[in-house]
Amino acid sequence: MKYGFLALLGVVSVSQASIDLKANEQPLPVAIDRAAIARIPQGYKFVEPGTLTVAISALNSPPLALLASDNRTRIGSDPDIARLLAGSLGLKLKLVPTAWEDWPLGISSGRYDVALVNIAVTEQRKEKFDFATYRVDSLAFSVKSTSDVQSIKSAEDLAGKKVIVGSGTNQERILLGWNEENKQAGREPALPVYLTDDASGNLYIQSGRADVFFGPQSVSAYKAALTGKTRVVGLGPKKAYVATTTKKGNELVYALQAALDGAIQRGEYQQVLARWGEQGEGVAQSEVNPPGITY
Repeated sequence: MKYGFLALLGVVSVSQASIDLKANEQPLPVAIDRAAIARIPQGYKFVEPGTLTVAISALNSPPLALLASDNRTRIGSDPDIARLLAGSLGLKLKLVPTAWEDWPLGISSGRYDVALVNIAVTEQRKEKFDFATYRVDSLAFSVKSTSDVQSIKSAEDLAGKKVIVGSGTNQERILLGWNEENKQAGREPALPVYLTDDASGNLYIQSGRADVFFGPQSVSAYKAALTGKTRVVGLGPKKAYVATTTKKGNELVYALQAALDGAIQRGEYQQVLARWGEQGEGVAQSEVNPPGITY
């Protein structure tokens, strides 16, 4: 699906909210937060002085991230959260489109200050990274609108199905766990289909080369509302906190937490979620390194 086409469609209804893509190209105002600035650790060296360098998804995955109508500017809820953070901290913002597979090394090696790639907190990831939560994220199963599949609630419902997942994601781990359940019960396991771009996923679902897409609920709901060619038939068994991701121990996480809490108190955070149809995924306050998903 072309980015420019998405922008030209104008208004999309998701989660009972109207998403005006053209209007959402305009950045929201952000107040400088002196209390958050005071939490920037002494001696911390930003990748570029005076700039917050943020990794965001290189994929077309609205409402989380997509290209504006100029086919250059990154918009979406994650870029908007990045602008909240940079603006609150009195910094310029540099967004770096990044493949999902690349953000861990990019954070560990110091290429980015922060990663915002719809990253869920897990106990394993907490060993290497620090997290400040900014959304509650559900996973969803979606199918072609004409599919015979009406509901997916358990491992049995996916037996023998071809399921699109991202490599190294929580949804992959859930799927592989359900495959073990199916094997133990004598049922055929699902076949994971690993794709890295949205266009291929759409093609696989519509052509029958895959039966189910398993990914972020907000993305699945957006697609269903946008085209009517898919529908959501179930939610994943686990909910996760989505969080800013930084290198373990560098203490920048506390400045990000303070920036998020300040934006929540001022109502700026709520404006971001509202304009991307994510009101149901908000947090009342940001938490640092909360209990993560375990498998």
